[in-house]
Amino acid sequence: MIRRPPRSTLFPYTTLFRSPGKTMETSFAERPTLVWFGPFLGLDVQSMVEFVSLFGLSLSFISLVIVKLRDTLCFAVLWILYMSLYQIGQTFLWFQWDILLLEAGFLTIVVAPFNLMKWRPIAQYHHDRIKMWMVRWLLFRFMFASGVVKLTSICPTWWQLTALNYHFESQCIPTPLAWYAHHLPEWLHKLGVVGTLVIEIPVPFLFFSPIRSLKMFSFYCQILLQLLIVLSGNFCFFNLLTVVLCVSLLDEKHFAVPSKKAKHGALKEGESRIVCFVSRILEFFVYSLLIYYTVSLFSLKLMPDFTIESRIAFTNMDLHRVLGKTLQASIYVGAISLIGVVLVTLYNVFKERNGIFQKLRATVATLFFTAIAFWIFCISTVPHSTLDPEFNSHVWPTVQRWHNNFDKYHLVNSYGLFRKMTGVGGRPEVVIEGSDSVKGVWKEYHFLYKPGNLSRMPPFVAPHQPRLDWQMWFAALSSYQQNSWFVSLVNRLLTGQKEVLDLLAENPFPNKPPTYIRANLYIYRYTSNKSKNPSNWWTRKKSGEYLPAITKDDKSLVEFLKTHGLSDVVQVKTGPIFVNAQLLNVLSTVRSWAQQVTAPVFLWSLFAVSSMANWLSGGSGRGHVN
Repeated sequence: MIRRPPRSTLFPYTTLFRSPGKTMETSFAERPTLVWFGPFLGLDVQSMVEFVSLFGLSLSFISLVIVKLRDTLCFAVLWILYMSLYQIGQTFLWFQWDILLLEAGFLTIVVAPFNLMKWRPIAQYHHDRIKMWMVRWLLFRFMFASGVVKLTSICPTWWQLTALNYHFESQCIPTPLAWYAHHLPEWLHKLGVVGTLVIEIPVPFLFFSPIRSLKMFSFYCQILLQLLIVLSGNFCFFNLLTVVLCVSLLDEKHFAVPSKKAKHGALKEGESRIVCFVSRILEFFVYSLLIYYTVSLFSLKLMPDFTIESRIAFTNMDLHRVLGKTLQASIYVGAISLIGVVLVTLYNVFKERNGIFQKLRATVATLFFTAIAFWIFCISTVPHSTLDPEFNSHVWPTVQRWHNNFDKYHLVNSYGLFRKMTGVGGRPEVVIEGSDSVKGVWKEYHFLYKPGNLSRMPPFVAPHQPRLDWQMWFAALSSYQQNSWFVSLVNRLLTGQKEVLDLLAENPFPNKPPTYIRANLYIYRYTSNKSKNPSNWWTRKKSGEYLPAITKDDKSLVEFLKTHGLSDVVQVKTGPIFVNAQLLNVLSTVRSWAQQVTAPVFLWSLFAVSSMANWLSGGSGRGHVN
């Protein structure tokens, strides 16, 4: 047997696989990830992570190209692969969109067709309504929570409606359009905050409306919000994933699928007129309530100069008095909506002119997916109710146990994006510098995407997420003692590790690593409309020292790395490892090839190729109603 030591990374995965005295089964149960099986493939931990990533990327691309592979089995494998990476990704993979992707990925397993006989057309079933309801419930919880936490966080910028005054400048990786959005009038920023809160809190209740026009209104509201976020900020795949979830709000009329109404005849003319009249009355009532309470709760006033003045007209006490009741109402609305969908599905099953066996099969399938939907609904009330601690304490203990038993798989989660606004006093940025002398000339390390060079235009990088750049944004909000990975980064730069240097825009020390590295904290701000230097996008001012100048042999550095398990001398026994030279060569070749283009170009190239392949295939795979 040939043993191969694990390679160094910013956060060594090997430290997670210390399980002395534990069996493989016990270790896997505690941390469910396929990386445990790396030794059986002749791969060390780092190589196994790369293999899982490459396998997931390949399978995703193939499923994009081949319609009939988009089934339960394929999405189950993809979910397992991403869960495996999430379990060992540590702080670099612990974002809300990562758990949103895991929850959405699990629902995809349920929603996708169980199409084992690939040669047959993909059929549509009556119980597909129940499947799509589960996606709609996830979308509701995600949007509703994202709106509520903005107010329950007691962040002054949300309560004063000034969050957008700072958001475009302080977000992690802004786009070029964010500079222009930042310089919009303040009254328009405040109106944007009002619109955000309205779209995220009351509008999601319309997801469950039986009136199609109200549901479509909620759909277009969400799409508008996501589009504005995409144009002004790089939030990786979060916006695209949210848009995909919004598809659950659409119906057959948006796709080339004959509706049941067209197949079995329209409603009688008298019934149609009555239904249409009642729907119009209810629409008018809902829109009127939405407009009235928006104007009232946010004190909207049209000023003589045609600007709109706004301010929040309720208190935090008012919010908490209503929040518990609203949460309870949301659960009632969800339950009633699910029951309604199940009843409509069963009605359509028995209404079909099919034989007894077909009706029995359809009924069993409907009841099966109904049980799954109710189970997911029940355990989702646990994270959903955390928006109000008092209400959360009343969740049934049995449901709490169900949730706790499956919590590590992230089947359901609590959400709350942009809870608090950062950068009120300017955007903090950590600038890393190196030098061969403690008194010599200091050269900056520039990152690929985050602000650094004052004259570099902000990029468009979504749906790619440069995770190191993102972590640098978080590091600037705290200290290096709270970000052990940052000290590990500095250590890799002092030793000139190529894998880490490849994550940066350039290496200011191409011949040999610097002797000293330090980090300073700067406050970045957008240049003004009347800037004397129109070529610059940013201005900056030094705020203080973030990390004092250190060398690779500095005792404090060595001790810090050893304390946090980041030292290269740490050896971890991961079982019998033999070197799988062929597979390692494949990984090395693919890695080298992928590094020839930037990550955003690579991802969009895959999307373009898969879209072209689908277009050329003519959308084959559409099936019949069963």
